[in-house]
Amino acid sequence: MERGVWIIVGALLMAGLTACGGGTVDAQLDMRAQERLKEILNKDPKLPDGFSPRPQEAWRVPFAARDRNCRAVLDPVAGKAPRRALTAQAAASYPGNALGETAGVALARYAGAEAEWHIDDLGKALRGCHAVNAGAGTDLRLRTLPVGGVGDEAVAAELAGRLNGYPYALNVLLVREGDTLVSLVHTGLKRVDPKRTEQLARSVLGMARA
Repeated sequence: MERGVWIIVGALLMAGLTACGGGTVDAQLDMRAQERLKEILNKDPKLPDGFSPRPQEAWRVPFAARDRNCRAVLDPVAGKAPRRALTAQAAASYPGNALGETAGVALARYAGAEAEWHIDDLGKALRGCHAVNAGAGTDLRLRTLPVGGVGDEAVAAELAGRLNGYPYALNVLLVREGDTLVSLVHTGLKRVDPKRTEQLARSVLGMARA
């Protein structure tokens, strides 16, 4: 009898976990989808004028983001997308012709409706990331940016200030379209044009739809 009670309790707990956070979705790596995402970013990428068509390695965060919210926002662009229900991901970076300009782009596909839950979580993390102060002349302040008409859901922000003592700015844009999460950073000195960042996002979405 006691054993039966514990079985019932365990089943109820599992049901509760499944109902929380949009459901736990088991997913395996889809090699075909993985190759497709790599091809999108590497084979003749159609980016706005001024960006190199020759992709480089995934963008790396150039400072120590100690705040977990800031890390959560920036990690996907570096090829470290949220793992839950992830089926494929790819990341690359493209130098721009402006001083200090780089575009970092990452694509991640998810099983079920997990992409929706992840964009919600990333939106909360973005609102919780107020500043990056890594010492050694690195002090960046965050402000959210308006964004609309890009994908199904999108959030954006600017981190601006100084990196190792030099003027630095970074726009980050996170977009969900269907089951795919598009993560993008656009860096430069002093300020980065958010309209050009949106152009980048639209170009990447166009590549992914082709």
